Amino acid sequence: MTADDMDVPGVPDAGPEAADPEPVAVPLAEALREVDHEAARAALADVPWEPGAKKPDPILVADHVVRRFGGLTAVDADHVEVQRGVITALIGPNGAGKTTLFNLLTNFDKPDSGTRVFDGHNIDDVPAHKIANYGMVRTFQLTKALSKMTVIENMKLGATGQRGEKLWRSILPFTWKAQERDIEARADALLERFKMSHMRDEFAGTLSGGQRKLLEMARALMVEPTMVMLDEPMAGVNPALTQSLLGHVTGLSEQGMTVLFVEHDMDMVQEISDWVIVMAEGRIIAEGPPASIGENQAVVDAYLGSHHDSALDLDTEL
Repeated sequence: MTADDMDVPGVPDAGPEAADPEPVAVPLAEALREVDHEAARAALADVPWEPGAKKPDPILVADHVVRRFGGLTAVDADHVEVQRGVITALIGPNGAGKTTLFNLLTNFDKPDSGTRVFDGHNIDDVPAHKIANYGMVRTFQLTKALSKMTVIENMKLGATGQRGEKLWRSILPFTWKAQERDIEARADALLERFKMSHMRDEFAGTLSGGQRKLLEMARALMVEPTMVMLDEPMAGVNPALTQSLLGHVTGLSEQGMTVLFVEHDMDMVQEISDWVIVMAEGRIIAEGPPASIGENQAVVDAYLGSHHDSALDLDTEL
């Protein structure tokens, strides 16, 4: 028996605080063991190229999700499914509602109506800070690195289920020190993978924009997720780091993780995505493989306007 397994005399059990009714994320290697990226991508071949298309093995399903701000309907998504084990891009013109939908799917915002199911669990009433317990993590368009903490400290904060976070355990280091060493070793391994080891003990505030993106992606993996959601991972990134980030995103799917990302760079979308979902004015207007999207008239109209292929009559248009 280790110190971590011992009952501490005179110290009560964690009680209700420790009893978490929400499921705890299964360790990454176990959860992803049966996920085959190539098979998951091949299964999309039979999916119709239409909004709300049903997928063979959806990990995330949203039904009738609506979000209004005053008189403006920011999101009105009738049905959305994300296929397990592939890379799905969420695209659309500015103001289409992409980030709002991201916030609704991860419970950083509450819809006016609708339901969301992740990996078989209804997550409608799950607080945003507990979504990671289900295996879903996200990054943000504006990075959330804690600038006055070191890179390794930022990484260690991403791990879930840390025993030392309990008040009574925090004053008894022998109950959590072994786990702390394991977490730090995992953080160092991820920093090595993301080629950030040389910044390990630097303050996060000293990192460049691209390095912060890498740190945020690496920290998300400390959760050992089954799905990673990236909100504009290339925004503000030095072109020199773009290929590195692209490689890391594709590496996630090759490891068996599901990836959903928002992006404006169509070259990136074409290069790494297996499936594309297009939003315009809050609605899902098209879905399909990347090659099909550029030929979709609804998508062309959404980006360029319905009059893009005809001369404007100035007398009637102005």
